[in-house]
This record gives sequence, structure tokens and C-alpha cells, in this order.
Amino acid sequence: MPTGVALRDPKDLLFAAAERVLLRDGPTGLTSRAVTAEAGCAKGVLHRYFADFDAFLAELVRGRAEQVTARSALLLEVAGLGSPVVHLTGALFDLFDPVAVGIVGLIIFRDELRVRLRETWPRGVPILAEGRAMIVGYLGAERARGRIAADADLETIALMLIGSAHLLFAGAGVDAPPSRAEVREVVAAALAGAGSTDSGSAFG
Repeated sequence: MPTGVALRDPKDLLFAAAERVLLRDGPTGLTSRAVTAEAGCAKGVLHRYFADFDAFLAELVRGRAEQVTARSALLLEVAGLGSPVVHLTGALFDLFDPVAVGIVGLIIFRDELRVRLRETWPRGVPILAEGRAMIVGYLGAERARGRIAADADLETIALMLIGSAHLLFAGAGVDAPPSRAEVREVVAAALAGAGSTDSGSAFG
């Protein structure tokens, strides 16, 4: 009989469980049995919705990539306002949250998953590729407003920021992320080379 309590989508429960396992046990500990045990359901539940475990993981990656695309729209809304250094610093913290860093590590670790993802992403690492596109789009919007030099190489700047930020966040670990000052310093240096006069120092 109805209880008035909405039941969560089993797929959402499985994805949430996978994220917890990934954060706790790393890529080597992320197995279908570990995920279903964490979600508190039978192993067959996962295979009811996905052809195999790599199909499940690919969908997990796609969902995270879509979040980055949504974040890109928010970043474009603040183009021309405030400090580009501060905006990009915040975007990088959102991009490289612990789950995203773990998923990037999972993609690198798991050959079968990379093969599956090539169907959607022929080039680049998902999440990192979306992050690069996010930064290029934002810098392009700032350049159109005269806040970035017209001849700035936006692709190179974006790659520098993504690579540097990934090293900072992946090296720091889940419990000790880099400080905002560390990330802001990297962003300010990259934008200084792009002809931006914004150091971000006045924005905390």
C-alpha cells in the first residue's frame, strides 16, 4: 500500500554507492559486487539495468561529464563581471571535487572502461575534456569583452589550468584538498600570460 515516501531510482542508488566505494577504496576496490553491497541490493539489480559493469561505469562517467557542462553555463553567466581569477578558481574547485578526481583515476586505471568511453569521447579524458571546453568558452566570453588579450591562446591556457589543477587536487588527496590560495595563484599566473590585469588579490 502507498506509504507517501518516494522511492529512489535504483540506478541512482547504484551510482551513489559507486561514488562512495571509489572515494573509500579507490579504483581497485570498485567492483560490481562492492557497489551492490554498498547499495544494499542483490548483484543482479545492476545487471538488470546495464549490460555489464563497464556499461554502468561509462554511464557514471557520462553523468559527471554532464554536470561539468551545466557548470559551464553558470560560468558564462558571470563573464564580464567581477574577477576572472576568482570565477575560474571556483570553477576548478567544482570541477575537481573528490568524486571527479576519483573518476579520472578510474578511467586511467581501467582499460575496458576507456575502450567503452571511446564510443562517446574519441579523444581526451572525459571530465578533463569538458573542463577544458568550459574554460575555453569562458575565456572566449571574457576576450569578447576586452578582459583577455585578443591574441591569447585560449586552448593552451585551458590545458595549463586543467593539467595544473588536476595535479594539485589529485596529489592532495580527499581529506586535504589544496587551498584556494594555491589554486588562485595558478589561475592568476595563467591569466597574467593572457594579457589579463586581474590578479584576483582583491577578491579573497
